[in-house]
Amino acid sequence: MKGKLLIIGFGPGSFEHITQRAREAIQESDVVIGYNTYVDLIRGLLSDQQVVRTGMTEEVSRAQEAVRQAEAGLKVAVISSGDAGVYGMAGLVYEVLMERGWRKETGVEVEVIPGISAINSTASLLGAPVMHDACTISLSDHLTPWELIIRRVEAAAAADFVIALYNPRSGRRTRQIVETQKMLLKYRSPDTPVGIVKSAYRDRQEIEVTTLEAMLEHDIGMLTTVIIGNSTTVVYDGLMITPRGYQRKYTLGADVQPLRPHERLRQEAEPWSLEATAAGGAAAQQASERAWPVGDEDDGWEAEEAAGGVSAQQASERAWPVGDEDDGWEAEEAAGVAAHDAAVLRAAVRPAGGSAAPVGDSPAAAAASVPASSAAVAVAEREAAPASAGAAGPLALALEALGRVSGQGAAPAAAGAAAAARLFRQEAILEFAVSPGLAEKRITSAQMMLLAEVVGEKGSMEYTPHHQLLIRLKTADPDSVTKRLRAAGLLLAPVGDVVQLKACDFCNMDKGDSVPYLEQIHGKLGGMKVPKELKIGFNGCGMACYGAVKEDIGIVYRREKFDLFLGGKTVGRNAHPGVPVAEGIEPDRLIETIERIVRGYADKGHPNERFHKYFARVKEVEGFKYREPAAFEIENALCGD
Repeated sequence: MKGKLLIIGFGPGSFEHITQRAREAIQESDVVIGYNTYVDLIRGLLSDQQVVRTGMTEEVSRAQEAVRQAEAGLKVAVISSGDAGVYGMAGLVYEVLMERGWRKETGVEVEVIPGISAINSTASLLGAPVMHDACTISLSDHLTPWELIIRRVEAAAAADFVIALYNPRSGRRTRQIVETQKMLLKYRSPDTPVGIVKSAYRDRQEIEVTTLEAMLEHDIGMLTTVIIGNSTTVVYDGLMITPRGYQRKYTLGADVQPLRPHERLRQEAEPWSLEATAAGGAAAQQASERAWPVGDEDDGWEAEEAAGGVSAQQASERAWPVGDEDDGWEAEEAAGVAAHDAAVLRAAVRPAGGSAAPVGDSPAAAAASVPASSAAVAVAEREAAPASAGAAGPLALALEALGRVSGQGAAPAAAGAAAAARLFRQEAILEFAVSPGLAEKRITSAQMMLLAEVVGEKGSMEYTPHHQLLIRLKTADPDSVTKRLRAAGLLLAPVGDVVQLKACDFCNMDKGDSVPYLEQIHGKLGGMKVPKELKIGFNGCGMACYGAVKEDIGIVYRREKFDLFLGGKTVGRNAHPGVPVAEGIEPDRLIETIERIVRGYADKGHPNERFHKYFARVKEVEGFKYREPAAFEIENALCGD
């Protein structure tokens, strides 16, 4: 007689959350096999069954014993908490069967009985944090290489998934949750809601709602499941809520909806959908090309600069790389950015020159933007660009349709913008660097008061060693924020893997002859996307007192000409100045020389490769040869670092 394997997930552990089929399977079995703690949790369902219980790391022996007993003709229950198919025993039992040549038609019968997994039980206690796309990641590296785990964490963080962390920490595994938090903070705001649930639906249940930044201050162990919210997750009355997206199409506070039931699934009512974006893509692309001349990408942006601008998407990538070291936590859902928001995001940071300028003055002004998902900006551009170029994009069509079905005719531009804001607008996380200017180092009291007012209690303002303040704040109107700061004479710049200028104060402008060259470099290269953040140091005299020679690229004005240093390293015990590659560069050659060097690095540098490593690898840049810096022996520190 053939036996049967019953692979059972009994949920979080409380009797009321064990499914009826799981109860029946346990009671009808001849043998129950499980981990010690799990056997104790279901002891009230046992009668006269034989019980085989083992400790941690004995999963393989449990699976093998279960198969042997079933092949001997017995009904064997293999129990797992949660769901047996989610980090449980189901897969392992099948693997053992595969090793023995098992076949469904001739082998023992197998029934997998589902249970409530930890992501579901935890979510129910926290509110509704898993209302949108989510994933589960186990931080246990006993069976899975850590490199693979952290890559999965990074991918999920960059894609804005809600993330449930299983097996987050144990007595021996303490670093994994720390490294995971570090990775998440590259892509998510420190204020991202985090739910921590220990022993869900068991006697010692504990529930904490905190933030990504503060999560490690709480007790996290093997009985804990951690849920990390996405960019839209909010905390309301102590509960984590992740919106599903209904606010894009419905007015949640209204009794009568703008769209009737038969209109809600039409393509024109969903301008963010694949069909709508595909239908409007050709027109949007043509309009984009008319407004933003685009050159061949292999030309290193030169064709675009010559034509007077860059494409909106490339400008975004150039100014705000998504998902890298310094600015990865920004997030906007691709379907959630309105046309108005896209325009604001596109132009919210830096004008081309070093002085204040209104948002949207020129393509150069739009080349730096607030952090946003590439997908989000791309969708918004496809929606917004046709309207600005005189064509009808998906968003314009949707608004026109809304006006017609409501009996108001085609919506005028102002009404359309208001409707777009109502339907699609979301609060953005604005992150940028601010300074009094390229050469100006003094911030006035009025400017400081304005910054404090803009940042408020919930934002943050962090001083950096690059003569800038790093600003992070949530706002539904980044346009007004950036306009106010520029109007006060402040210079705004993107952060992350972009080109940044770091200049001296030119002795309070007593030695300001070279400032025009600094401003030209900033206008051409400032905010440009590069493999890793690139600092160009610029000093106005031979004293080089602001340390330009230690930056990635150092420029020193001396005797009406320029000296050039490449490949400096500012930090670390092996920090060194750049290689002095040229003296006395004529002013009329400086700008093109620096531009060629930077564009070559942008084109040929490896992802995350710093400029000094790139210079050492390629050995020659624009005719300037690499030389090894002076080496000295570094003894190991007493602390072991």
